[in-house]
Amino acid sequence: MSGFKYEKDSDGIVTVTMDMTGPVNAMNDEYHQAMSSTIENLEAETDLSGVVITSAKKTFFAGGDLNDLATAPQGCEEAFFHGVEAAKSVMRRFEKLPVPVVAAINGAAIGGGFEICLACNYRIAWNDKSVTVGMPEVNLGLMPGAGGVVRLTNMLGIERALPFLIEGKILKVVNALEAGFIDETVESLDNLVPCAKAWVLEHKSDELSAIQPWDQKGRKIPGGNAYSLELVPIIFTAPGLLRKKTRGLLPAPERILETAVEALRLDFDTALLVESRNFVSLITTPQAKNMMSSLFFQLNQVNGGASRPKDIAPSTIKRVGIIGAGMMGQGIAYVSAISGIEVILKDVTKEAAEKGKAYSEKLLDKRISRGRSDETKKIEILQRIKPTEDNEDLRGCDLIIEAVFENVDLKNDITNSCEGLLAEGGIWGSNTSTLPITGLAKASKRPENFIGLHFFSPVDRMALVEIICGEKTSDETLAKAFDYTRQIRKTPIVVNDSLGFFTSRTFSTQLGEASQMVSEGIHPVRIESLSKALGMPVGPLLVHDQVSLKLGVDVAETQRESGLLDKTAIDPTPEGTKLVTDLVKIHDRGGRQYGGGYYDYDENGKHIWPKLVELYYKPELNISDREIKDRLLFRSVIESLKCLEEGVLRSVADGNIGSLMGIGAPKWTGGYIQFVNTYGLERFVDRCHELEENYGSRFIVPNIVKAKIASGDLFN
Repeated sequence: MSGFKYEKDSDGIVTVTMDMTGPVNAMNDEYHQAMSSTIENLEAETDLSGVVITSAKKTFFAGGDLNDLATAPQGCEEAFFHGVEAAKSVMRRFEKLPVPVVAAINGAAIGGGFEICLACNYRIAWNDKSVTVGMPEVNLGLMPGAGGVVRLTNMLGIERALPFLIEGKILKVVNALEAGFIDETVESLDNLVPCAKAWVLEHKSDELSAIQPWDQKGRKIPGGNAYSLELVPIIFTAPGLLRKKTRGLLPAPERILETAVEALRLDFDTALLVESRNFVSLITTPQAKNMMSSLFFQLNQVNGGASRPKDIAPSTIKRVGIIGAGMMGQGIAYVSAISGIEVILKDVTKEAAEKGKAYSEKLLDKRISRGRSDETKKIEILQRIKPTEDNEDLRGCDLIIEAVFENVDLKNDITNSCEGLLAEGGIWGSNTSTLPITGLAKASKRPENFIGLHFFSPVDRMALVEIICGEKTSDETLAKAFDYTRQIRKTPIVVNDSLGFFTSRTFSTQLGEASQMVSEGIHPVRIESLSKALGMPVGPLLVHDQVSLKLGVDVAETQRESGLLDKTAIDPTPEGTKLVTDLVKIHDRGGRQYGGGYYDYDENGKHIWPKLVELYYKPELNISDREIKDRLLFRSVIESLKCLEEGVLRSVADGNIGSLMGIGAPKWTGGYIQFVNTYGLERFVDRCHELEENYGSRFIVPNIVKAKIASGDLFN
């Protein structure tokens, strides 16, 4: 049987082993044919005791085939609806078999894969780190469409099910068992199918074991239905709370909530129908197109090594030296040590280095308090970090990362004094957010081994690393830097050299636009509110405070003095730049770490510095909400396109993933470059012309957009 192996043993138990064409099992045409044939055979059996469904792949089942969904055109919804309903009817027949059905989960069961498991009467999983379960469709702008929302809601009740569905959580086996996603675990893979068969034999005479909970007469949904007194206020307030969280920018969570509530109101099969309608309504939305493109296809492309030089053997870093035990250095030390790498954490004094190591201890204690680690693992990880003030302790490191203040002379001194301590074939990485790597590499005796490694703060939580290649950086060095980034479980984007590279350069335009708007007289609270309404996680003024107004002013002055910034260059937002400089130099408002910047901070929280409003706010100024939001968004989009046009960005994927994971691009956009695809290239050009006419040359549309229009292509 194509795709599925069908074996019946002497006890009357059929084992269905999914083994489809390609590396994983997926919900495609081959699956639909194989599943239909399997159900027909099972329904025709005369002495069937039970069914076990498992996989011959390392992954149990990878979910739906996103290629079909990502390319679905407008107007396809009705055809998709009938296809979804046909697939669900087969699954419904599967769960109505008159014998117990067990899912033997030997690998990841994600999305549609876990929906298959939910259609089984019992779920047993191999207790291994490779095994995860969950329905993460919401993270791609979609929702479970093969019965997942309705079944999980019926099984767990809406209060327990909804957080998993709306947040798209992926669970490890122990967490899945605790949450009720699975019923049992086995420690040995060899014992998985035998254990499933044993459960069938033990329960084959129990009639209820073959009937799903939602099909049992008189059975009530845990927590109650839509008319339960306890649930009515929850159901009533849930849409507002969800809207507050998504800001109305992501339709998928709203469709999930609607479906879950309907599952409490309607009979099971009608609820499945509602789920199908809601699922297909999402397929062609711009949000789903953007998120599927970037957060699935392009993210896999980036993590899979599309930017890594080919034909260079994989490498592993065993010993890393980190110079500078401050905020960035201590974070890099932690993520390296927790990944099994020996760390030499060096600072000017042993005390400072010890303080940097203490940061790792604090994070590990937090993991223990949440049940994610234990004292033994903590001790093991901390033993990998050696704090020191002695350069000699760095000798023999495969990689040394310099993570000190953005000062060229300081960085050059460190390169001169410590580069020679690298092991043979070792590489040097500078954790800089703005300084060109080609210039920094001039202090190196081996510039071909010199590369930029731009981490984001806080390092333990930020998944991105921006790898910057200087003019002389070798492919071997890039490959080693890429492999190290993957080794510490980060996502690497690779860019070419430029002042500010891609992320800092693009991010700064948004901060500059926000300060410019304050200087024009727009109320700062309105700017912050509209940026969040746009989908940005934090307002640009608050972000600027957090990264430090003073640091930005100091770095800009240093860059001008060193010649990195052209003193004659036209500032695109001069009034905004002056405002920030005045805040720092006249009003002593350097940012949060200096006591305040745009905001004041006290024990009651934060609020806009009153004098900022007094100095700049012009209530008579007339400007629309749309204008403010577009100025913030388009500045970043235009700068991203310039980086692609100039060759700073090596790929569209690096730009989208970098903007989403590094600098807070709204999730619904799919990244700053992907946004243009669904906004419409011609429409984007027209809007840029309007903004340019009103606000100046910083909104000139990059030529690369016009070239794409001429060729009929999108940004892929």
